[in-house]
Amino acid sequence: MKKGFSLLCVAVLAMTALICLAEASPLTTTELEEVPVMKMYINDTPVEVAWEDNEAVAALRELAAEGLTIQMAMYGGFEQVGDIGQRLPSQDVQTVTEAGDLVLYSSDQLVVFYGSNSWAYTRLGRITDQTPEELRALLAHGDVTITLTVE
Repeated sequence: MKKGFSLLCVAVLAMTALICLAEASPLTTTELEEVPVMKMYINDTPVEVAWEDNEAVAALRELAAEGLTIQMAMYGGFEQVGDIGQRLPSQDVQTVTEAGDLVLYSSDQLVVFYGSNSWAYTRLGRITDQTPEELRALLAHGDVTITLTVE
């Protein structure tokens, strides 16, 4: 009897939830629009990036919508650094980085890591489709060009 009553309660709750969902107003076209996808290329190699959800990335996406090319330079044997061309909003926190991390340094420098470091940065994202060895091959053998686009 208790088992039957419990099942009845679960069924009533499920039906109530479905009715509430059905009565909810449908999403408008504006709500369904996705945030444009920002793509990144190291030289001519496309890389997948899991971008952070913060003001710096939103500002970077606006710049990338017009096409953004950043000349990078090797630094410290573990990173590439390049001037974005303008200051972005930053929320620097002490961070330990790993290969694949993308950060904002000094509000106007993009940093792409192929090694590790500890400093105060604003996180921008992480390259997700390259191993540390692949990142080293892309980034550790001379200066590179980073291109950001929005699709």
